[in-house]
Amino acid sequence: MPRLRAGLMVLLTAALVAGCTSGPGPSPDVTPTVPRAHPVMPEQQTTIVDGGDAVSLAVATSKALFASAPAVVLLGGQDTDDIDQATQEAVELGVPLLLTPAPPAPESSASATLAPAALPSDGPTDDPTRAEIARLGAGSAVTVGADAATWAGGLSGVTLSTVESAKPQVQRGEALSSLLVLAAGNATDAASVATAKAAGAQVLTLGSYDPRATTASVQAVAAAAKAGPIGQVLALGSAFGSPDLLRQRLTIASTGVELPGGGQIVFPGRRMVALYGHPGDTILGALGEQPLDATVTRAQQVAAQYSSLYNEPVVPAFEIIATVASGTTGSNVFPEDTYRPYIDAAKAAGIYVVLDLQPGDTDFLTQAKLYQDLLLEPNVGLALDPEWRIQPGKQHMVNIGSVDASEINTTGAWLDQLVRDHNLPQKVFLLHQFRLDMISNRQTLVTNYDNLRVLIHADGFGSPGAKDNTWNTLHIDAPPNIVWGWKNFYDEDQPTFTPQQTVAMSPDIVFISYQ
Repeated sequence: MPRLRAGLMVLLTAALVAGCTSGPGPSPDVTPTVPRAHPVMPEQQTTIVDGGDAVSLAVATSKALFASAPAVVLLGGQDTDDIDQATQEAVELGVPLLLTPAPPAPESSASATLAPAALPSDGPTDDPTRAEIARLGAGSAVTVGADAATWAGGLSGVTLSTVESAKPQVQRGEALSSLLVLAAGNATDAASVATAKAAGAQVLTLGSYDPRATTASVQAVAAAAKAGPIGQVLALGSAFGSPDLLRQRLTIASTGVELPGGGQIVFPGRRMVALYGHPGDTILGALGEQPLDATVTRAQQVAAQYSSLYNEPVVPAFEIIATVASGTTGSNVFPEDTYRPYIDAAKAAGIYVVLDLQPGDTDFLTQAKLYQDLLLEPNVGLALDPEWRIQPGKQHMVNIGSVDASEINTTGAWLDQLVRDHNLPQKVFLLHQFRLDMISNRQTLVTNYDNLRVLIHADGFGSPGAKDNTWNTLHIDAPPNIVWGWKNFYDEDQPTFTPQQTVAMSPDIVFISYQ
């Protein structure tokens, strides 16, 4: 009986314990929680990630795109051959790719006997990669390459693995699929590109820091914009410029409209060879010596003489005298319809057009505004000819005209704004000159427009020696950030320079015209 009573007590105790540990809900999940990465959208609509080198840029990109990450991938900053492997690891895990600093330079034998080489843990406290690992809260790191493994050996509290060993478990965060990341596509931004992809962002590799620069970059942006307006953007590298500047350039690139020769930047990237003159006028230059169809053909033939002399595309061009100096101080102004057939034919044939102003006693801006509709065409630029800008008390053919730089700047500012307002490709802004006094206060010329390329065009004629003297004089204290043009005269030069002689001039010439 006692034995039976004891058995009943055991059964009752077991039933009571079972009743206390069971209930209406499911049993608790004892599966270990997998740590999660946390990508984050940048706060601003347009963000420029700054970094003076690849190591710093990788850290800055990680800061911009990840609030935290339980692991990182580490690549030696010099191990560029392993970037593809490191990128694959980072993208598969969904965590940042960071670069380890270059190993210190070998010490001399004398100093080496005094103290052993410092381990990474004893390194400088301002090491950006080490600081970023701490900020992310990364408890694991996958090393790619021997340099990264050696450097990471000095990290405390971080579990290390390699591409050959078991990887850390990471739960991916929500992908930043609406973020567009722009990269130039070079060794400096390669690790940052990997981090952007790991965060689930869209990445556009442009091959340039200016999305307008090439056909490839323009088409890439235009294709991205087809899905809808470009939203949040992050650009890898300070060379992309300010956020406002980059946003404007993206807006222009998204139109997909290109210049003859490709892209939306006039120079560098192409050379132009132009026929100069006035339609139907055989006295003012080669452009007017034949009908329009023949002018197109002739411009193409002249440009073709230079195609084998340059590694860049050689674009044929028209430089049309739109307003023609007349009388003692006046200027003949022709309506826009006079030039529309030339501009339309040029656009169809891949020819660039520059409208040249000879304003007499009228200011350049007043005349430029008369041709605003033509200047809205993407293949049309503007030239100012100070020789025919007559000041009070002076006369054409008796005095050489001149203009103060302030008037040129006013005209340039108007044209630059016109381009910006209408999202047009960059325009040629050409200034004729063969004497320094034709542009007074030349050192104050504004030349840093983003939507214009300022070009000084050497306009002198005569013997080779005289032309060389003009060329050398124009380069005295030349303004910064300009490119150079050159004019060959069929009749007045003695003799006319050959294409080979023309391209031999230094500094480099990007615009050549024939009168």
